[in-house]
Amino acid sequence: YVYLREGISPLFGYLYGWTLFVVIQTGTIAAVAVAFARFTSVFWPGLSPDVFLGFSMHFPQPIGDIAVGLSPQRILAVLSVALLTWINVRGVRTAALIQTSLTAIKTGALALLILLGVTIGRNAEALAANFGDGFWATGGVAVGLGTIGAAMVGSLFSMDAWNNVGFAGSELKNAQRDLPVAMGAGVLIVTVLYVLANVAYLNVLPAAAIAGAPQDRVGTAALHAILGEPGLKLMAAAIMISTFGCNNGLILSGARVYYAMARDDLFFKSAGVLHPEYKTPAVALVVQAVWTSLLCLSGTYTQLLNFVIFAALVFYGLTAVGLFALRAKRPAADRPVRAPGYPWLPALYVIATAVIAVDLLVQDATRTYSFLGLGLVLIGVPVYFGWRAVAGRAARTT
Repeated sequence: YVYLREGISPLFGYLYGWTLFVVIQTGTIAAVAVAFARFTSVFWPGLSPDVFLGFSMHFPQPIGDIAVGLSPQRILAVLSVALLTWINVRGVRTAALIQTSLTAIKTGALALLILLGVTIGRNAEALAANFGDGFWATGGVAVGLGTIGAAMVGSLFSMDAWNNVGFAGSELKNAQRDLPVAMGAGVLIVTVLYVLANVAYLNVLPAAAIAGAPQDRVGTAALHAILGEPGLKLMAAAIMISTFGCNNGLILSGARVYYAMARDDLFFKSAGVLHPEYKTPAVALVVQAVWTSLLCLSGTYTQLLNFVIFAALVFYGLTAVGLFALRAKRPAADRPVRAPGYPWLPALYVIATAVIAVDLLVQDATRTYSFLGLGLVLIGVPVYFGWRAVAGRAARTT
């Protein structure tokens, strides 16, 4: 929000904050909360995804029918969001302790999965299916740009939130030192773990089993194939911890953006006030939780994922453009942290995000979601001027 506001214009900063609230951050929290509920159902099969109180809406493909309403899994997803919001309202210190503990546990669980997958879990059938002639083919295999773009959606979603530590930058004791280290180390560690985890999956399960994993629970399917029923439960517990910890960080960081917007008179004024006792943006946290809960009840994991990725790509690319704009607008500004590889690395990033975003817009499989995501961004334009008008009237009456 701040980078776009200062680098390009206040309108672009607001559009990011608006889209972050409407779909990027809240949609990601909702999707992760639904995933938490899905893995919890390994222990309690009664946590069904089936809606028992609600209604169905029909949309053209690829969206199709959407069942809006209550289901056991959605109720648990909402409750998990409410609990984490309450924890974050009570103070940053407790939330940070939970985040550190859960991150250590889920990192250890991923490392265990990787170790087992490349050692005792190696499956000759999976290796032949995944790394056979099709994998090494030099001809007779057609992979279009559209296929690559659609396949990138899940990968990009799994890596999203890499930038969220920046949202809480003002609360770091030594942001100049800690922010670049946290961002760089975080991206590197997550990339290595995710790549190795996928290598482990491909060693254990044929591609068809990965694609057809019940309720998209690939991790549990892999450990179940290695260790049997105990492996299924072990991995489900690990991913429950992982998703719960992930949402703790998302909830903590997202509210800081809405707090900053409210301080600029571009969000509900009460969201720009800290809790008198806990010194946290309590109203911003609660507003975020309410909207996230509505998203949990209104769509599926896959639909939220597709909305999130296109909108996020657009703004990540624009943020990198803002880096060039700031260099031109403020050449003499103090820059204690230099962008590595400037200007080539940021330029490459802008090109890559633009190519993927355009691909998502033009391909049949992702076009509808992407245009809906773009539409949500553009709706923010009149909303921005509405907030400006409200702030102007308030200033004239005081």
